[in-house]
Amino acid sequence: MTAAPSLSARTGRSTYRSVDPATGELVAEVPAATDAEVEEALTAAETAFRAWRSRPIQERSAVAARVGELFAERAEELAAIATREMGKPLSEAREEAQFCAEIFAYFAEHGPDLAADQPLPTPHGTGRAVLQRRPVGVLLGIMPWNYPYYQVARFAAPNLVLGNTVLLKHAESCPRSALALQRLLDDAGVPAGVPAGVYTTLFATHAQIEDVVADPRVQGVSLTGSERAGAAVGALAGRHLKKAVLELGGSDPYVVLDTDDVAASARAALATRLGNTGQACNSNKRMIVSADIVEEFVAELTRAAAALVPGDPSVEAPGTYAPMASRAAAEALADRIREAGEAGATLHTGGTLAEGPGAYLAPAVLTGVTPEMAAHHQELFGPVAVVYRADDDDAALALANDTPYGLGGAVFSTDPERARRLAEQLECGMANVNAAEAEGAGMPFGGVKRSGYGRELGPLGMDEFVNKRLLYIND
Repeated sequence: MTAAPSLSARTGRSTYRSVDPATGELVAEVPAATDAEVEEALTAAETAFRAWRSRPIQERSAVAARVGELFAERAEELAAIATREMGKPLSEAREEAQFCAEIFAYFAEHGPDLAADQPLPTPHGTGRAVLQRRPVGVLLGIMPWNYPYYQVARFAAPNLVLGNTVLLKHAESCPRSALALQRLLDDAGVPAGVPAGVYTTLFATHAQIEDVVADPRVQGVSLTGSERAGAAVGALAGRHLKKAVLELGGSDPYVVLDTDDVAASARAALATRLGNTGQACNSNKRMIVSADIVEEFVAELTRAAAALVPGDPSVEAPGTYAPMASRAAAEALADRIREAGEAGATLHTGGTLAEGPGAYLAPAVLTGVTPEMAAHHQELFGPVAVVYRADDDDAALALANDTPYGLGGAVFSTDPERARRLAEQLECGMANVNAAEAEGAGMPFGGVKRSGYGRELGPLGMDEFVNKRLLYIND
């Protein structure tokens, strides 16, 4: 595993900048890679692949197990970095590092069985046939800032166990998280004799990334990010006949058909929406509530959101909200909220920016959003709850599916069978009944429509960048 560049205070060609969103303070800069460094990384990754794939999968799994152990051991250190770098509340950042430990442990334990040869019946019963799962080579991961460790873990863990090698281009705003990951992978790999180049952090420019995708040594690319970025990378990968996995935006429906406690349901919905300060692809961005309880639901949602005050994300204090990842993102979302109000939506609370350089945006509650408004079709990536009224189950389903996205969705009811019937008809990759999500290392993650394609985690996570090769032996 290849060591990454050191942190630098240089300017000029430095493009990766770590800025504390709570204060606006520049924490560190990392210079962008030179073309020579990109070439060196590609060469090392290709060379390492030949050695890494020849290792027994049990040895690769043992390295993954050690990575998982280090994630658990360094959870506090990693959490502090993420909190300072992108504003994630410290408790959530700690949970993210711990989840990465579970992901690596899952693929370390189950990887050998998931990649095992699968006997197949042969034509006319003659000979022997086996479906083999073999690594394909060098892979490029393009990762976002909102989960600086988790997004990397769910891409890297299964592919390293398979025997692929990884080039990792992290978000320009998360260089310290990227470097901490590189150190962790190096510390797990060096004692096991893992060849340099198995996992390499690449502080590349967008132009360089285009060249990397086009390079014949690279066999696939995985991107988690915006719809716009996914379209660009997907087109580029297709042009060069490369396999791609794209996990893009989402505007997940969160349907409440009925409940024994409306206020509690509203508070639970808000807590879900404010996870990671609302900056999650599969957050419950659209709350669809039955007409007979929607007014009470909105009233409690508004009361709970309005009661929150800005807080230091490094201090675990109830009743506070954290900054968004950047001041620019907070300003852009505030503009979208204002535009929705100007178009006729009702803003019940929030949507205001705190004074100063920090990226604090007061949690907002919107109602009255209609299909004619841009807010109905956009992904509002931040602390905004949009509530819709549904007169019956059919109306709730129509609203739920009226989106260009299809990542996840949830349906709640005191009658689980009623909720299941509606959830069965959601046009999404992950449907949940009486739960906001099914989070776990063994649960496949991914969507349909403009939320992208391909799956990560679980058994499907090892089935994307793999050569499913037929071996036939005519005895």
